[in-house]
This record gives sequence, C-alpha cells and structure tokens, in this order.
Amino acid sequence: MEAADPELTILMPCLNEAETLATCIRKARACIDRLGLAAEIVVADNGSTDGSRGIARAEGARVVDVEVRGYGAALYYGALASRGRLIIMGDADDSYDFSRLDAFVTALTSGADLVMGNRFLGGLRPGAMPWKNRYIGNPLLSGIGRLFFRSPARDFHCGLRGLSRVAFDRLDLQTTGMEFASEMVIKATLVGLRIVEVPTTLDKDGRSRTPHLRPWRDGWRHLRFMLMYCPRWLFLYPGAALFSAGGVAGAFLLARSFVQGPRELDAHALLLASVATLLGFQGVAFAFCARIYALNEGLLPGDPTLERMFKRFKLESGLAAGAMLVAVGLLGGACVVTGWSPSGFSTLQPRQTLLLAMPSATALCLGGQVILTSFLLSLIGLTRR
Repeated sequence: MEAADPELTILMPCLNEAETLATCIRKARACIDRLGLAAEIVVADNGSTDGSRGIARAEGARVVDVEVRGYGAALYYGALASRGRLIIMGDADDSYDFSRLDAFVTALTSGADLVMGNRFLGGLRPGAMPWKNRYIGNPLLSGIGRLFFRSPARDFHCGLRGLSRVAFDRLDLQTTGMEFASEMVIKATLVGLRIVEVPTTLDKDGRSRTPHLRPWRDGWRHLRFMLMYCPRWLFLYPGAALFSAGGVAGAFLLARSFVQGPRELDAHALLLASVATLLGFQGVAFAFCARIYALNEGLLPGDPTLERMFKRFKLESGLAAGAMLVAVGLLGGACVVTGWSPSGFSTLQPRQTLLLAMPSATALCLGGQVILTSFLLSLIGLTRR
C-alpha cells in the first residue's frame, strides 16, 4: 500500500494507541487517495504492549520501533526513518483529523519549511483541551516563545504539524520529551526557516485511558527549555537590570551620605545594592559564557554582534579591569583600617565605617569575578579562535 518513492510521509508517534490507531491510519489513507499523493504512513512505536504495532501493519502502515522512550524521541526517529520529501506528523489519539490535511500539503508544496496547526484558529471541540492548558499553559508558553524568540507561531504545542525533510535535517533536534514541540518551533525561528500557520480543529481524543500528557510537569519542561535556549532572557536581561539598579542605588546612597552625612538605614540599603550589583554581574557573565558555549556546540545559530565582541575581547583586558577593581577595594579597605587605628582597633562607628567598607568589599568581589570570568571566557572560546 506504500508508494515506492513517496513524496509525503504521514508520521504518527504511538504508545499504546490500539483504540484509535486504526481510525487515524484509515483517515490518513483516505486523504492520500483523495489528493492523489505518492505517500507512506509511518507509525513510530515507542514500546506499545497493547497490540498497536500489529494494528498498524494490518492497516498498511510501516512500523518503526523506537527504543528511546519519549514523545520527542518517537517523532525524531520516526522522521529519521521516513522516506518522504515532506513530513506531516500528528498524534495517533484521533484528536486531529488526518483526512483533512489539505492545508498542510498546500503550504508545504508552496515552499513553507514548517507548517504549524493552530487549534485556537481552527476550533476546540468541547472537552478537547483541559482548561489549564487552554487558558494558562498554551497561551503563556506560546507568548513566552514569541517574546523570547520572535517566532510567528501562536500555538507552539499543536500536535499536528508538517515540515520538509530538508528542514528536519537542518534543525538537528535533540530533546526526547514533550519539549520536542517547542524545540522544533524555536530552532526553525532561529535559523530563519519559513513558518506558516494553518487553522486546525482539535477534537476530544478517542481513548478511554489517561493521556500521556502531564500538564504541570510537561509545561515546566517546555518553560525550562525556552529559558535555557535564550541566555538573554535567562541571564543577560535580569543580570543587567540588577547590576544597573545596584550600581545606581549604591552611587546615590554614597553621594547623599557624603553631602548630608550618614543615616540610620544607609548601610542596610547599601548592602542590598552591593548584593544586587554582584548578582547582576554574575548574570551578565553567565549570559556570555552560555552563549559562546551554545555557539561552540551548534545549539544556537551565529550571532554577528556577539562574534564581533568576542573577537575584540582579550584576556589581558579583562585581567587589567579586574585588577583595577581589586586595587580600589584594597585601597578602600586600607582607609577603613587607617580610620580604625586611632581608636586602638576597638569600637567602630558602623554608620561611617560600613559606608566605606561595603563598597570596598564589593569592588574586591567584583574584581575577582571579572578576573575569573575572563579566564573562563578565554577557555570556552579556545575552539572559536
């Protein structure tokens, strides 16, 4: 029943889908016949024990056994084994109508690299999606994906999507769980693939058992992946905000105490400003280290701005800047000791001493971080040289 040289592969991940698998395959076959396509149907079985593999073969589908467990693993190895130039993948729980793939085929044959179904445009049948997924999970995660990566997709987690084999090979997908859905859209956006959305209707699945999806756990996995794939929002922006806020607040407190004299709460506020400055710098440093590591490993595409900055960066410049901060900190510490000595190193005046001691300690810590980060950046960047 399979085409010898298929143009299209319809791929279904499967883990104990005996109740609905035959229906999905028949609908897909009806669509293939109606559109007159040279196509194959592939079932990527992820360890079914309910006879799903036998059902798939009996319905004329090709079964690919996937030993690595996970939704993403099933889709990845199934796509890897596909023979079609175009791939349309969808869940085998009868929640998507495989007999109506016209819009996906049209978009793919018209040159789209990735075609995403949009369930919010196509319609959600009663009981098709839990309220927490419909009103919290999907809108929130899709919104974060659009904000972080400027993706045009508005439904990141639709289980019906299509892409060309060239696009699949180019994406080099890595995840094995439910976050595979986010990874595909994010990487397609980052490498500049053409993404198109088509309205898709989501029906209530036809299974009597509990779904594999775990909303809170899988939602966290999607969010975690997005954060790790965007060092700017995970490290750089929060770090830069903390560093700026801490620096400005600290400068204001020191200037005011110099003009008006120290106040009761100045030392406490300065301590918080110092902590914010140190944490902020650490976040910015982590952002650069994470971005360069991702570039080295091929996890993220090249960033021309970062490449230019890194080419201009020299270990010696970082060491010099760190040494200057350390010197400032040591000088401030020496001033504290000098002011302490007339009292015979006995009781100190906290209001006056801490307003000098804390900036000095902050400069010492910041200088040490700059020096260590400079060495780490140079080490990570050895392969980039």
